[in-house]
Amino acid sequence: MRISLEVNGAARALECEPRLTLIDALRDALGLTGAKKACGMGNCGSCTVLLDDAAVYACLVLAVDCAGRKVTTIESFPEPTALQRAFVEADAFQCGFCTPGQIMALEGLFRAHRKEGAPAPSDEQIVHALAGNLCRCGAYRNILRAARSARDAGA
Repeated sequence: MRISLEVNGAARALECEPRLTLIDALRDALGLTGAKKACGMGNCGSCTVLLDDAAVYACLVLAVDCAGRKVTTIESFPEPTALQRAFVEADAFQCGFCTPGQIMALEGLFRAHRKEGAPAPSDEQIVHALAGNLCRCGAYRNILRAARSARDAGA
């Protein structure tokens, strides 16, 4: 099948089989390797990207279901964002494998709040947004500190 979608602000066309997952399309067909392929079952969050500004696990979404939609990956940011800088300042990573997924999950939360004109997310909402993203190194305390810092800075 031939599909068209927007990836990181650019129109892209893909020739793909109906069973191709979004993570495989991003990594193999488009060369965007920021989202990590790990569990393949939506259990770890390492493949988190934004689909129409909402955080999704790219391993659970078929590429054909993204036709005509907007996909945003960690590569979309040409310069470090306030959230990314907060991760560095809070030492919110060790090996870094989960970091793109963690950042994209939080980015989805922050975008949803801005879009709705809602107040900044609460600590509970931050924890909920990150609940599906595993950090094998155990940097959770610093990840939460980074998220709160970015929130408080208006990210």
